[in-house]
Amino acid sequence: MNIRPAMKRSKQLDWKSISVARPVLAIIGMSMIAGCQASIPEPSKTEIEMANLDKAIHCMELLELHHDLETAGRECFADEYIQHHPRFPNGKEAVLEAFARRLENNPDKTISIKRAAVNGDLVWIHLHSQRFPDDKQGNAVVNIFRMENGRFAEHWGVVQPVPEESANDNTMF
Repeated sequence: MNIRPAMKRSKQLDWKSISVARPVLAIIGMSMIAGCQASIPEPSKTEIEMANLDKAIHCMELLELHHDLETAGRECFADEYIQHHPRFPNGKEAVLEAFARRLENNPDKTISIKRAAVNGDLVWIHLHSQRFPDDKQGNAVVNIFRMENGRFAEHWGVVQPVPEESANDNTMF
């Protein structure tokens, strides 16, 4: 194999040939980079995300299981708490008053957290809410919180009654 003639030809490339080759090389390079990025595993959750997840679960347990509204008020809500539930006004005092009324009207209400997840400053908590311990159906609830400085700053909630019968064999939990 004679390598010298190929080397001579490469020296004879003009700028026009090089300008045609540049986009092709760029595409090849980008493809190689994209291929490398696709094999990089998703980064693990940050310490802040995990702290937010733990704090959100702690706060839900304070509110829903231990009924410790005083501690929840001090530790769990941002001063400018934003509520998206249509029946509740904004503000931590409003949500604490709603929990106090609910506790007064339904002292045996209980929850069971089924799963929770975090992404950035958002925490999702999926739970089974029951009015009393023997309540067979209850409600499936998903609470979404935006966390700020380790406190609930904003809330979205979705509630769905658990039916007696289902069209499938899956549970809601």
